[in-house]
Amino acid sequence: MLISLLRSALLLPRRLLPGVSGYIAAEKKKVVDKMQSGGTSSKNNRRAELPTIGLGEEVIKDLETLKAKDVDWQGKCSGTVYIAGSESEGHFELINKAYSMFSHTNPLHQDVFKSVANMEAEVVAMTAALLGSKEKSSGGQICGNMTSGGTESILLAVKTSRDYMRSKKGITKPEMIIAESAHSAYDKAAAYFNIKVRRVPVNKEFLADVKGFKRCINGNTIMMVGSAPGFPHGLIDPIEELGELASRYDICLHVDLCLGGFVLPFARKLGYPIPPFDFSVKGVTSISSDVHKYGLAPKGTSVVLYRNHEIRKHQFVAVTEWTGGLYISPTIAGSRPGGLIAGAWAAMMSLGLNGYLDSTSRIMEVSKKIQRGIEEIPGLFVIGKPDMTVVAFGSDVVDIFEVNDIMSSKGWHLNALQRPNSLHICVTLQHTTVYNEFLKDLQDSVNTVKANPGPISGGMAPIYGAAGKMPDRGTVRELLVEFMDSSC
Repeated sequence: MLISLLRSALLLPRRLLPGVSGYIAAEKKKVVDKMQSGGTSSKNNRRAELPTIGLGEEVIKDLETLKAKDVDWQGKCSGTVYIAGSESEGHFELINKAYSMFSHTNPLHQDVFKSVANMEAEVVAMTAALLGSKEKSSGGQICGNMTSGGTESILLAVKTSRDYMRSKKGITKPEMIIAESAHSAYDKAAAYFNIKVRRVPVNKEFLADVKGFKRCINGNTIMMVGSAPGFPHGLIDPIEELGELASRYDICLHVDLCLGGFVLPFARKLGYPIPPFDFSVKGVTSISSDVHKYGLAPKGTSVVLYRNHEIRKHQFVAVTEWTGGLYISPTIAGSRPGGLIAGAWAAMMSLGLNGYLDSTSRIMEVSKKIQRGIEEIPGLFVIGKPDMTVVAFGSDVVDIFEVNDIMSSKGWHLNALQRPNSLHICVTLQHTTVYNEFLKDLQDSVNTVKANPGPISGGMAPIYGAAGKMPDRGTVRELLVEFMDSSC
């Protein structure tokens, strides 16, 4: 079904014919319905109006009922939930309490909620200290803000780099250079801020190709991006080499530490061979680091950092002509939830250096065990040489997406990748007690696909496989848009 849709879509002129366009639309709907996996029925049952009489405290029972319908995510999700244990005890309970204490606050009103403004400043300073601010080579001016997550941190870093380079070099047709392994948030930033993206294929080690980056630099280049590590394969790009390139051509270099910011500094202290990645590297002008991942803070907390205030000032938007008064906001959001800032501060203060060293030691050890376990499964191979806690793997023997469908039937939620077709698991504290079960289920799933090749009923392998082979990426984009648009 999907194959026929995609083949039809290749005949671009024929898509304009009523019969063909109607057929393609119908086939698209089938694909979207399959991607929703039964979401239509729940959509039909959604409440569309306020209850006539408010439920009061009874609403908590409804929330409990709704939550019970979520999948059993504990221990079986790639990434997603980084804190170990139950939501009602330990570290989970602590940050939830911290959030509730400040859930009514808003750092937009710094004159009222001074405590939250102070906690944000301390989270930023503590994160900066982990990422090289105490090194002489950093310049001693590292500054930044908290954001709602890695995507907002990236958006702000791109917008700031654009405006900084416009003021510095007069660039009005900005371009940025990223590896094809760079996070999709950079494409979102480019779309929002009218920046041309030059996406460079990775090298044979699946790392950013420095020579390829150099070939793309021109008079409109405002920035390059390096990842530490990249989301797909858990590999650290050659940040030092990219820094040298950025310095030579006087352009910005953003380092995506959304995954690695609260692991790599501690892994290095533990003796792991971690290459340079932070503000100690000459040429790095900004960094994004998520506290809500391995920082073990509540969801919706990240930090964007800049080498100095001269760069960071271009992040802000100040309005002076509004009849409502003078206005300035540091981030994309105006009002921000002070409870999340408090939760991040509480996470960092409660864990401390010793807590992060302990958690990093545990997840790094399990990551290496999972890597070795995958390498021992006949028919599978690990992609690259993982530097951190993401292990990506593929196969030349079985359809890896069919393996993923079997794993899904066993309750595992892994990430499907393309170029090459592969899967990855982002190891968290949730996995430290179940990694043997993961490896056993993976071995069994490979054996099942070897014995019974072909997609299972209701599986996503045909969609993933066909989408990855499609030369017409516009059709794949249309499917994704249709899927997202079908949510309401």
